[in-house]
Amino acid sequence: MAYSAKGLSKSRYTAYCQCPKLLWLKVNKPEEATENVAVEARFEQGNNVGDLAMGLFGDFKEAHAEKSDVRLDLATMASQTRQWMEEGVENICEASFTYERNRVLENLFSDSDRPLVTAWKESHYCAVDILRKNGDGWDIYEVKSSSFPECDGEETRLEKYAPDIAYQKWVLSQCGVKVINTYLVCLNSDYVRQGELDLQKLFVIIDMKALVEKEYSKVHRQVSRASSLLNSETEPSAELSENCMKPYACAFWDYCKRLHNVPQDKPTVFDLYRMNFKKKLEHYNASRLTFEELRNENLTDKQQMQVECTLNHTEHIDREGIRDFLSQLSYPLYFLDFETLQQAVPQYVGQKPYQQITFQYSLHIKESADAPYQHKEFLAPSDGTDPRRALAEQLCRDIPMDVCTLAYNKGFECGRIRELAMLYPDLAAHLLNIREHIQDLLVPFQNGCYYVPAMGGSFSIKSVLPALFPDEPSLNYHNLDERCQNGGDAMSIFPRIKDMPPAEAAASREALLRYCELDTWAMVKVWEKLKETVE
Repeated sequence: MAYSAKGLSKSRYTAYCQCPKLLWLKVNKPEEATENVAVEARFEQGNNVGDLAMGLFGDFKEAHAEKSDVRLDLATMASQTRQWMEEGVENICEASFTYERNRVLENLFSDSDRPLVTAWKESHYCAVDILRKNGDGWDIYEVKSSSFPECDGEETRLEKYAPDIAYQKWVLSQCGVKVINTYLVCLNSDYVRQGELDLQKLFVIIDMKALVEKEYSKVHRQVSRASSLLNSETEPSAELSENCMKPYACAFWDYCKRLHNVPQDKPTVFDLYRMNFKKKLEHYNASRLTFEELRNENLTDKQQMQVECTLNHTEHIDREGIRDFLSQLSYPLYFLDFETLQQAVPQYVGQKPYQQITFQYSLHIKESADAPYQHKEFLAPSDGTDPRRALAEQLCRDIPMDVCTLAYNKGFECGRIRELAMLYPDLAAHLLNIREHIQDLLVPFQNGCYYVPAMGGSFSIKSVLPALFPDEPSLNYHNLDERCQNGGDAMSIFPRIKDMPPAEAAASREALLRYCELDTWAMVKVWEKLKETVE
């Protein structure tokens, strides 16, 4: 008889609901997960939102206790919660509950004459973000850093949160707590900060009763299966399915592809340009995995181009299309790139949740065909103040009106400039003039005028640049300071600089400047390559 104490939490339970194998891998093979900086950043944002939401209903007590090894002391937290409930505390944050029961499983197919009996103590834990007193019962409020318009009624956007809340309700019910209502608390995407934060307007509270009731009937069965899986040493099998990306992209996607013999050394259907995941799975399940197997299928023109160029080891160049694009450009040329940060909780007046805040730009300037390149740049002070006004003013000084500006995927730069113009009416005429004269360097690639297999079905500049210049170290982002080698790094590092020691802050600012400078220099080299191709 063997005993195991592996427990179930709400994060483990929701992992099981997405895919049982996901739960098993998280516990038994965490090293196989692919790190995702963006997910880590969202997790940090979520903590900040959760801390802020604690004050939504006024005074509260927060359950918190740590062991000597800095792990949470769950037993103490549960004891705190129970004591406060008995004392009539109205709002308890991180309200903690543990529920245990003994489980016995007989394996009737053991090699011996007697069945193999496995027994373990099944442990369940959850922490309710906000537990609020309601008469003779309690309401559950689950806080998420997602943002919704007020009174959003689209169930499909909300149902992914139901398993989490339903599990909490189940644990509390097993602990003898009467749960009356269940709510989701999220950020109001329509909220615009004016002065001090207004928590009542910042957050939206959504009644999840119907969705949670639908999910609640499954919990007992799911809990038993998940607990059994946690106590199994055998890795479960799982087919590649929509669950790999729904409701969240699985960190073990690459690992499972390897298990299912998806080639790692050549492109497959999962690398095709702009095909939705469901359609890719249809091809995969019909044994159309490799580009050879996809060759005669009903693909779009760009997908077919990708397949043919890859199989034939050739490049596709539409010189007439490239000439047409280049004819729309004129000197002087200004190559522009922005860096932004996205804060879940708005820090500045006039800011919405998750609104992009532009804090940096790089600008390469080519006055004429024979003129050398000039470089100008802006990086906001790292003191936590709103960077937008100073940036907008310098942008107007650095880019004259009525000149041709190039951006890569210009919708991003155009969107930020429009927001700045709305925020600063006195600069609006100049800013909107810049916006009106922006051309998009992405266009000739997105239109299929230039494709080489090394682009891998992506037309982002991070894919195009190494494909066009594979042997140029100065254009390799991986050769930059490791502090900042991509936009995610830039978004993450800038708000932290104000809390760094002086030397580290200076090095981080320099890393930001060099990264953004490479973004616009990359555009210069891509533009030059297009010119060379048609000369």
